[in-house]
Amino acid sequence: MSYFEKHVFFCTNQRANNESCCADCHATPAHAHAKDRIKKLGLNGQGKIRMNKAGCLDRCDEGPVMVVYPEGVWYTYVDITDVDEIIDSHLVGGQIVERLRLP
Repeated sequence: MSYFEKHVFFCTNQRANNESCCADCHATPAHAHAKDRIKKLGLNGQGKIRMNKAGCLDRCDEGPVMVVYPEGVWYTYVDITDVDEIIDSHLVGGQIVERLRLP
């Protein structure tokens, strides 16, 4: 058994030279919102869900991006409404949000 049931990585990388990056798409506040929401739902901690910041996940032009393991499902999102949908549908309900899924 894995230490966490699900492990979610939010790219929060900031690139130099005005290159496209997740940080410019408000990834850090989105991560903070998701982490807080998971705590409020009582879903954080060992055997549950872990929300992490990540450096560059190398999908900058598709960003902001997050990836959910162990499934390996990649998402993009526009705002916290999309993040909440991913939490409610995928992390809680087990249903992948196809409209936000990256190939």
